[in-house]
Amino acid sequence: MRVCILGAGLSSLTLAKALVNQNIYVDLYSQKKIKLPHKSRTIGISKSNIEFFNDAIINVDKIAWKLKKIEIFSDNLSKEKLINFENDDNELFSIMRNQNLFEVLEKSLSKDKYFKRKNYLKNFDFLNNYSLVINTDFTAPITKKYFSRKILKEHSGLAYTTIIKHETIDNATAVQIFTKLGPLAFLPISEKETSVVYSFYSKKNENINKLIEKYNHKYKILNIDKINSFKLKSLNLRSYYHDHILAFGDLLHKIHPLAGQGFNMTIRDIQVLLEIIVSKFSLGLDLDSSVNYEFEKKLKHKNFIFSNGIDLVHEFFNFERKMNTDLLSKSVQLLNKNTKINKFFTKIADKGTLV
Repeated sequence: MRVCILGAGLSSLTLAKALVNQNIYVDLYSQKKIKLPHKSRTIGISKSNIEFFNDAIINVDKIAWKLKKIEIFSDNLSKEKLINFENDDNELFSIMRNQNLFEVLEKSLSKDKYFKRKNYLKNFDFLNNYSLVINTDFTAPITKKYFSRKILKEHSGLAYTTIIKHETIDNATAVQIFTKLGPLAFLPISEKETSVVYSFYSKKNENINKLIEKYNHKYKILNIDKINSFKLKSLNLRSYYHDHILAFGDLLHKIHPLAGQGFNMTIRDIQVLLEIIVSKFSLGLDLDSSVNYEFEKKLKHKNFIFSNGIDLVHEFFNFERKMNTDLLSKSVQLLNKNTKINKFFTKIADKGTLV
């Protein structure tokens, strides 16, 4: 059995590695020139997802920095904590550079007999040679042809990312601040380095370095790397598949980065896809379009609800900013003091569901 994957990003490589681990042949097609992730971009992976990743895909403990605490603040409540997630015994989240994960996956796949990398051909008739095609590529011609119908929301403003270098500390606490300009996250990646993601509400030019220094109350900063930026948007495809071609990764769903859940959604999608494929094999069945049907049936509504929940959090604090009130923040702060509610939010952040 041979599966075709289109695209060469983190979602494609992660899925390819998961499939070859099941002794499934994978042909990965992409442009000749592969664009590496920007060095300032990082991803957070939840505790349950990192366990699955290490077990079913590849062990990433050597490149992951484990967080035991997440503290959330609001401009409206000065230095009072809005929400606090903590786990002294185990990590809540693991943070790593996109580039490091990309390189680990690339190196492993290049040595795997079940994996082949191929360049795109002039036309896409070759897709008919596969019973299952998984598309993660926004630029592929079939994307415009089969996957153009989507629910798209373009947020105003941009997200800015960088890495700050600072004096050595016990750096196991992530901090997110809902500032008047937008959510700002400090995400530790080592004792001496921390990733910064600042999502602005507007496209007005601001001095990012000065804002980072303004809201930093923890680090003795030695250097701030070059700032990178990307557009903010949320999307959900209306149809997950066309015949034997399945949309996947950011092509399938994309969310606001404020909660660090985008790649976590893709990892959960991989878990479900593997369960469907393994089930087919155990019954002696071939992979065909029924895989895509089952995948959409299991995940479409769940992913839609989850991604809209993230948007709701974003709009919640944006509304508070526009109304210039602290009433909503104080309400959240009060709710967080309830242990059961705190565990409720922690479980959703970890598993994307209460089940």
